[in-house]
Amino acid sequence: MAPSSDVNHLSHPCIYGDYSSSRSERKSGFMKWLSKLFRGGSNRGRGGRHLHEPAEESMVWGAPSRALDDGARAQKEKEDLGHAMALSSAEDLKRPNAHRGYSWGEDTGDDYSKALQDTLNSSSHPPCAPTPFYPHEYRRLCGGCNQEIIYGNCLGYMDTYFHPNCFRCHSCRYPITEREFSLSGKHPYHKSCFKELTHPKCEVCFQFIPINAAGLIEYRCHPFWSQKYCPSHEYDNTARCCSCERLEPRNIKYYRLEDGRSLCLECMESAITDTGDCQPLYHSIRDYYEGMQMRIDQQIPMLLVEREALNEAIEGEKNGFHHLPETRGLCLSEEQTVTSIHRRPRIGGHRLIGMRTQPQKLTRKCEVTAILVLYGLPRLLTGAILAHELMHAWLRLKGYRNLNPEVEEGICQVLSYMWLESEVMPSFQTMPSTSTASASSSSSSKKGAKSQAENKLGEFFKNQIANDSSPAYGGGFRAANEAVNKYGLRDTLEHIRLTGFFPL
Repeated sequence: MAPSSDVNHLSHPCIYGDYSSSRSERKSGFMKWLSKLFRGGSNRGRGGRHLHEPAEESMVWGAPSRALDDGARAQKEKEDLGHAMALSSAEDLKRPNAHRGYSWGEDTGDDYSKALQDTLNSSSHPPCAPTPFYPHEYRRLCGGCNQEIIYGNCLGYMDTYFHPNCFRCHSCRYPITEREFSLSGKHPYHKSCFKELTHPKCEVCFQFIPINAAGLIEYRCHPFWSQKYCPSHEYDNTARCCSCERLEPRNIKYYRLEDGRSLCLECMESAITDTGDCQPLYHSIRDYYEGMQMRIDQQIPMLLVEREALNEAIEGEKNGFHHLPETRGLCLSEEQTVTSIHRRPRIGGHRLIGMRTQPQKLTRKCEVTAILVLYGLPRLLTGAILAHELMHAWLRLKGYRNLNPEVEEGICQVLSYMWLESEVMPSFQTMPSTSTASASSSSSSKKGAKSQAENKLGEFFKNQIANDSSPAYGGGFRAANEAVNKYGLRDTLEHIRLTGFFPL
């Protein structure tokens, strides 16, 4: 959008009218007196000898008649000229500023009449009309076609003049005929064209974003996706993707999950919707931990569940800190019966229907009972949640007790972030851990090369971790990440085990 300081909205900016000048007006005034006399002569029966009354823009003289011989003609023209000058003088005396008289350049009225009389007496007087005369300093060039404006209407703005058809919008290139237009720099625009170029449109309803009561354009913008939308869409029940947070545009239909969540088309492409489909991803992340010398020996069940089942499991946990407003994963330590997704739902229209669930009794065989993850999320987000919950399991199995939320959630977020980095980074880069972990992570993707859209999702999930505003998840991650970058993961974990805090 062009800076507001460079944009003007002009009202009635154009000069509409015939091209004329004050000197030409004075000149035509004298010629009108002369034409009166010539018309009077024609009324006396001398046909063919008259001077056309000139318009304000062009003065055309009629060719002299050859009916009379040259001597008689010259004598008659002298008499008519004297009569015309007498009439002109009499009319001038009646005007308030008669004492000033007319002027053309530096000549007086007498000088002009004398020059005209000398021309009429000349034997070389041409038998055709002379071309119109305009002083050089009053000639105007069109700012559009660069041709001289000789006759007709003209438009003017900023000391530049145009033929009406040459004054055109800088955007659509059509002539500007309205008496109001917008100006950006030196370029004129139709007001509608300028609004189309500069006024932001909502990316949800595709209308111009309305102006608020203060006369300002107010809109919301997603910090990562830069999706601009009207403020009203935050409370008018517009669907929002439960994975990437983008609002549903009016021309696209999101998928509806059975627990009420919505999923955009890009996230749906790699969504994992049942426990069986998630097992390969789960085992690849366990391999990732093993590559960093953080092997988990116990076989911990992993289940994909609906939102309601996850919330019930959270209520059954005695301990634990959970991310609000919605928890997407849980590391269980208590024995519970959990309803998991046994068979994936099928797509019916834009809804996922026909999902089968089954209750599963979880018994405690170690410090960790199971890992639960919300179903229907894209592969990279599901993997990031699994990496986070597996770190909770590793800490409990290795004897890390009574850690405060900032330390435990912070270090778990670091492992989630590291796994995402290994998935979305270019293949020629190395991971900030060991080469073994890099090798294991390269085989963690079971779907081959990821699309550009999926890599962009991975960057978004990393951004969500890095810029989380909560004290435990966001503040804890930034403190843990600083310690890991400074001392390494192994030394940081050892310091946490001994002191319960991050090394400074």
